[in-house]
Amino acid sequence: MAAPHPLRGIALFASAVFLFACLDTTIKHLTLTFSVPLIAFVRYFVHLMLMLAIVAPRQGLKMASTRRPGLVVLRALCLVAMTLFMMLGLKRLPLAEATAITFVAPLLVVLLARPLLGERIGLVRMLAVLCGFGGVLLVARPGGSLDVTGVLFVLVAALCGTAYQLLSRVLVGSESTLTLLFYVALAGAVCFGTTLPWVWHGPLPGWGDALLMLSLGVTGGLGHYLFTHAYHDAPASLLAPFSYLQLLWAGLLGWLVFGRVPDQLTLLGMGIIAV
Repeated sequence: MAAPHPLRGIALFASAVFLFACLDTTIKHLTLTFSVPLIAFVRYFVHLMLMLAIVAPRQGLKMASTRRPGLVVLRALCLVAMTLFMMLGLKRLPLAEATAITFVAPLLVVLLARPLLGERIGLVRMLAVLCGFGGVLLVARPGGSLDVTGVLFVLVAALCGTAYQLLSRVLVGSESTLTLLFYVALAGAVCFGTTLPWVWHGPLPGWGDALLMLSLGVTGGLGHYLFTHAYHDAPASLLAPFSYLQLLWAGLLGWLVFGRVPDQLTLLGMGIIAV
């Protein structure tokens, strides 16, 4: 593994979560009209075509060469599952609240980084995990106004995201960033593409919505490239707390695009998670 560069890793990770917030905002808008499998297929298909057009001519078969194919494919499928459940959740939940609930994932990453990855977790990080989990409970509180099914979808997405992050850290020592990115794109395009004949019966997108769908492949692909490369430079337990920057972007974009302002308890929960 290359020498660690924690600050560079943090910068790459922070850029990635900004792109993820833009990705979720676009998805939230598109799910109001189009089916989830269609949106997900276009997102991964564009990602795959960009890699084949830009990366493959220089990398050749090296792009698909992997030392640990089982774990690489498992990691890709974790992201595919996360995409599916997150999109289903975004159909039912406001952007900021859905984003906040997904932050069960970085809490679990910090907790599991020691037993699974051998990383040292100090008392401060453990206390931060407990406080952050309390914030998540405030956002997704029982008896609140959020759709229960939507909350469950997002929680499942968070669990898949936890596995994806941990596998990212495990694999960066033996696999290149571009190889991991290629298998993610391939898995998503194949999995969602095969479902389209059975699940998509909606309208065809116009030019504006088609461009938004195409943008998903760019923001998603670039975001996951930066996300994966960040693990070459910094440990998972250090990067995980910086995921909370996405809360800021999700809240701002939810207000600007959808005019949605979270209630006071939700804002308190989001604040606790971020702090």
